[in-house]
Amino acid sequence: MHGAAETKQSTTLAKTIAATAMACMLSLAAGNAFALSQIAPAFEDQSAEHQEPAEEFVLEAFEGTTLPSPGPAIDRSGSQAESGTEAAPSPETGTGDAQAPAQPAQQPAAKADDAPVEIIHDLSTLPAPVKAMREQIVEAAASGDIERLRPLFGSGDSQTNVMNNEFEDPIDALKNFSGDAEGQELLAIMLDILSTGTARFDAGTPDEAYVWPYFAGKPLKTLTPPERVDLLRIVTAGDLAGMEENGNYNFFRLGIAPDGKWKFFSGGD
Repeated sequence: MHGAAETKQSTTLAKTIAATAMACMLSLAAGNAFALSQIAPAFEDQSAEHQEPAEEFVLEAFEGTTLPSPGPAIDRSGSQAESGTEAAPSPETGTGDAQAPAQPAQQPAAKADDAPVEIIHDLSTLPAPVKAMREQIVEAAASGDIERLRPLFGSGDSQTNVMNNEFEDPIDALKNFSGDAEGQELLAIMLDILSTGTARFDAGTPDEAYVWPYFAGKPLKTLTPPERVDLLRIVTAGDLAGMEENGNYNFFRLGIAPDGKWKFFSGGD
C-alpha cells in the first residue's frame, strides 16, 4: 500500500510539473508576441524620423529656394561687347523683332585728290596743244608786256580763271596781285614755274590738267635734293619751311587742259 501511494504521488507531481511548464511556455510565447508588436512601431517611427529631413531637403532643392536660376552654359555678352559684334539670332528660336541682315561696310568713294598724279619732266612728251600753249605763254611773259597774254586768256565762259576771277579783267587781276604796277613780277613767276616739270592731274576726266610747277602734285617730304633746288629757284628758304610745315606746295601754279586751253593761273591753295 505504501508503495502504491508513493507511485500515485509521483505521478501527480509529474503532471503538476508538466502543467506548470506548459503554462510557463504559453506565458513566454505571449510575452514575446507583445514585445515584437511594440518593437515594430518603434522601428517604423525611427525610420520615419530619419526619412522626413531627406524628403524636405529634396523638396527644397526642387523648389529652387537656395539655387540660382539657370543660365546659358556660356555667357557671350562680355566677348560681344569687346569685339563690337552681335551674334545673329538662331533660325530655330529667332527674335521678337525681325532684324535686317548685316550689310558690308561701304568704302568711301575715291576723291580726285586721291587719284595718282603723273610727274612729267620731259616736256617733249606733252600733247601738242599743251606744248603750244606753254610756249606762247613763255614767249609773252618773256617780252615784259603783260598785254601780250590777253589773247591767250580767251573770253566768255571759256576764259582763263585768273586769281579765282576776283577781277572781271584778268590783266587787272595780274597787276593787282603783282608787286609792281605793270605786273612784271607775276610774268617772272610764270617763267620760273614753266621752266620746271609738270604734274598731270585727273587724267582721263573732264578736269584733266597739266599743272606747273610739278611740286603741286608731289608731297614736299619726298623731294630729292635736286628737286629742292628746283623749288628754291621759285620760293625762298623761309617760304619752303612754311610749306613743309603744311606738307604741300602753296605758291603760284598754272594749268593747261589737254586741248591746249589755258585753264587757270592762281596763287596758294
